[in-house]
Amino acid sequence: MPNLPSSLNKMTAQACLRLYPLTLDFITFLNNSPTPYHAVDSVKSKLVESGFNELSERVNWAGKVKKNGAYFVTRNNSSIIAFTVGGHWQPGNGVSIVGAHTDSPTLRIKPISHSTKEGFNQVGIETYGGGLWHTWFDRDLGVAGRVFIEEEESGNIVSKLVKIDKPVLRIPTLAIHLTKERAKFEFNKETQFHPISSLENSSEKEKNKDEEHDACAGEDLTTEEFKSIQSVVERHNKQLLDLVAADLDCSISQIVDFELILFDHNKPVLGGLNEEFVFSGRLDNLTSCFCATEALINASKDTNRLDLDTNIQLISLFDHEEIGSVSAQGADSSFLPDILQRITRLTGNEVSTDLEGQPNSFFLESMAKSFLLSSDMAHGVHPNYGEVYEKLNRPRINEGPVIKINANQRYSTNSPGIVLLKKIGELGKVPLQLFVVRNDSPCGSTIGPMLSAKLGLRTLDLGNPQLSMHSIRETGGARDVKKLVDLFESYFENYYTLEPKIKV
Repeated sequence: MPNLPSSLNKMTAQACLRLYPLTLDFITFLNNSPTPYHAVDSVKSKLVESGFNELSERVNWAGKVKKNGAYFVTRNNSSIIAFTVGGHWQPGNGVSIVGAHTDSPTLRIKPISHSTKEGFNQVGIETYGGGLWHTWFDRDLGVAGRVFIEEEESGNIVSKLVKIDKPVLRIPTLAIHLTKERAKFEFNKETQFHPISSLENSSEKEKNKDEEHDACAGEDLTTEEFKSIQSVVERHNKQLLDLVAADLDCSISQIVDFELILFDHNKPVLGGLNEEFVFSGRLDNLTSCFCATEALINASKDTNRLDLDTNIQLISLFDHEEIGSVSAQGADSSFLPDILQRITRLTGNEVSTDLEGQPNSFFLESMAKSFLLSSDMAHGVHPNYGEVYEKLNRPRINEGPVIKINANQRYSTNSPGIVLLKKIGELGKVPLQLFVVRNDSPCGSTIGPMLSAKLGLRTLDLGNPQLSMHSIRETGGARDVKKLVDLFESYFENYYTLEPKIKV
């Protein structure tokens, strides 16, 4: 039996291994991935273990990308693209792509975060994305993220991942007895959404008074005394910094800066009387990230099939979808176009050469033959709010991936894409569901439409059904994990033979 998450008892683990063997791995992946940086690191570990080779955007790839090879490249360590090259790949052939995103709505620590009020030490936070913020109250919150430290010997500044896996912060609610509008729960996100970290002791009170006095003194500083920005120990709670430094085995003085994110300390678990649910944060959209990675790895292990493939199989996992994708590493960036430009202009031969003559032609030919499955979570029908769903299109948890359709192109799905995915689902024996929002309801969107427009890619939007989307604690289906992996695997294995048969 594999190493099991501590949150699973023996009976649960045995049931999970019997009914849904991938789900335990998925729960471990969720637990190891509290931030986009950790999610990318978890994906990288899986890829390296399976023989994928890392590439760098900082160097020329000529001669590095070969047929039957498996590769990955990261940007900002929060987005990652991985791909395999078919044995019969030629420039101008198609690319079968699965796209997803690594980020989720969360709370991030502000650049200057330490404050005190009513005898409490508090940590200033900034909301990221469109979260169900009321679900963050009265939760045990850990802290994780990326820290830049200065190495003492080399003087290099390097990034390290940190995960304070203990309940160090909490946002307490106001008691109902003190609330005027007892039927409502409303709060100001700037003044009333402020985590407490500890009680202020007497020495800290004196230190805070001294710091306030120094800040108002306005005395001139020498060149040696001048700092372009306050040090981290001046901007943040020292006890929190002590925990970060201890986790990284460094001194506080080595910490130059960081990006820290709050997460629910309660572990992902199987839930329900029959353990048919996954209760966890970040199901949107680490589910798609995990399933895409597993499918690409599984497809790469069938060397005979890969050798016959004429296409490239690729997954692209982006940061910043929850805030619009407009960043250097978001889906609306140059990341995917840059990588596709590079790999479509290489011959894929044992001694690859850079084809300077017609790179753009090869790229355009490839895009016309390629397809994107934009995978983001879907809304499963809610038993207590059935009236908000369209009466005929009501996806159910554990009954398979959901094809998402919207006439106003909030999703990019069209009938040729549905025809293709139906064939792929039949070959992989994966049941599919359909979803469309009511005409009197708003519709979310994801990376599909922007990538479709940017690259001219045929695209279909889909995802596994879930409840409580954007909550700190979401609900998904334990059996749906394998279904999505099977669908992606069938897509990678069969797209290159199906694509020429669907005439548009």
